[in-house]
Amino acid sequence: MNEHHESAGPSSTQEQVTLRGPAELADALPYLLGFHPSNSVVMVALHGRRGRFGGRLRVGIPPSPSEWQPVAEQLAEGLISGSERRGPRPEGVIVFLCQDPAAGETPAAVMERLRPFAQQLRTACGALDVPVPEALCISDGRFWSYCCPDARCCPPEGGALALPGTSVMAAAAAYAGIQVRGSLEEMEARLTPWQRPRTTSQERALDEAAAVLVPRILAGADRELVGDETLESARRLVRRIEQTPQSPGWAQADAADDELITDAEAAAVLLGLQDRTTRDRAAEWMEGPAAGSVLRLWRALSRRCVGSYAEYGAAPLTLAGWVAWSTGDEPGARVALGQALRLDPQYTFARLLHQACNEGLDPEALRHCLRKERSGRMAKRGQPGEPGGRKPPKSPDTRRDGPSGAVRPDNAGARGRAGRRGGRRGTRSGR
Repeated sequence: MNEHHESAGPSSTQEQVTLRGPAELADALPYLLGFHPSNSVVMVALHGRRGRFGGRLRVGIPPSPSEWQPVAEQLAEGLISGSERRGPRPEGVIVFLCQDPAAGETPAAVMERLRPFAQQLRTACGALDVPVPEALCISDGRFWSYCCPDARCCPPEGGALALPGTSVMAAAAAYAGIQVRGSLEEMEARLTPWQRPRTTSQERALDEAAAVLVPRILAGADRELVGDETLESARRLVRRIEQTPQSPGWAQADAADDELITDAEAAAVLLGLQDRTTRDRAAEWMEGPAAGSVLRLWRALSRRCVGSYAEYGAAPLTLAGWVAWSTGDEPGARVALGQALRLDPQYTFARLLHQACNEGLDPEALRHCLRKERSGRMAKRGQPGEPGGRKPPKSPDTRRDGPSGAVRPDNAGARGRAGRRGGRRGTRSGR
C-alpha cells in the first residue's frame, strides 16, 4: 500500500473559502487533490476553531474487508503523526470514500458496502483523540453522509454533486488558478505500460539493447560512455518532441508522442537510465522552455516498460514526478512518484522526492544543487546540460537521428534473452 499525503491545495492560497455542509465538502474534493479520486479513501486534517484544511492523505480502497481495520489504523496514525511533524496536531479529520459501482451494483449499494470501513476509520481516529465530524461516500456523481442524520440535506437516496465548474470551490479555484487534471485513472493511464499485442516489438528491442549495453556497463570502462550516449539519445528525442505540436486531449497527445519514438530508441534510453549516475544527470533537465517536452519524454518511456521489463519504469516515472513537481504540478508529481514506488518501494530517489513533495518542501533547494552539478560538469567537459543545448557532443557509436535511424551502439543487432536476464539486475546500479 502506498500513501499519498496531499499537503497543497486551495487552502495554501491567501483566498479563504467557507464550505457549508456535506454537499459543498463533496464538491470541493477534486480541488483539494487536483484530480478526481477514484477507488480512493481520502482523509483531510482540520485545524483551528474554523476547521482549516491541513494535510491530506489518499490511498486506494483495499479490496478485501479483512484489510480495512489495519489499514484504517495505519491511515489514522499516518495522517495525525505526519501533521504533527509539520505543525500542530489536527483537531479533526474529514473522511471521503470514493468508489464507482461495479457491474450490476447501485451507488447506494456501494455506500452501504463501505459503511463498515467508514466506521473503522472514524474509530481509528477517535482512538487517537481526533474526532471525525464528517465521513462521506461519493459514488457515480452522488454523495452520502455517514454522520448527518438530517434527511433535508442528506437524503437516503443521496445528493447529486454540483455540475462541474458550478460549485463555490470551483469558482475559488478558478480565481486562484488551480486546475483539476481529470480523474486519477486518467493520470495513471498516461504512465501505464502498453498492453499486448503492441508490447511484442518493444520487449524484443529491450532484449536486444540489454544484450549489448549490459556487458558494456558491467565492464566498467564503458559505463561513462554509455551514460553519454543515453543522454545524447534523450536530447535528440526531447528536441523531436519539442518540434512536434501537442495534440488536443491527453490520449491523442500521448499516442502522438509514442509515434515519435522507435522501439530501439526507447530501449536504449531505458537501459541507460538504470544507471544511477546517468539518471541523476537526466534529473538536471527539470526547468526552462524544454521542461514540458522532457516530461512528455519521461511519460512516454514509462509506457515502454512492458512485460518483464516493468521494473525499469521506476527510473522514468521518478524523473516524470520530479519534473512535474519542479514545474508546479504537485498532483501529477504524486501520481508519478506513487507509481514508481508501487514498482519498487525501496527506490530511494522516488522515496525522497515523494516525502519532500508531501511535506510541502520547496523544490528550489534540489534544483539549486542540480544546477551546480551541471555547471561544474559543463565547465570541466564542455558538455551541454540542457536537452536543447547547442552543439551537443556526438557519441562515437551512434547513427543518425530520426524515426528510421535509432540511436544505439554499433553492434545493437545482437539478440537474446540471456542479455536481458543479466541486465535486469546488473544495470540497476543505484536507486
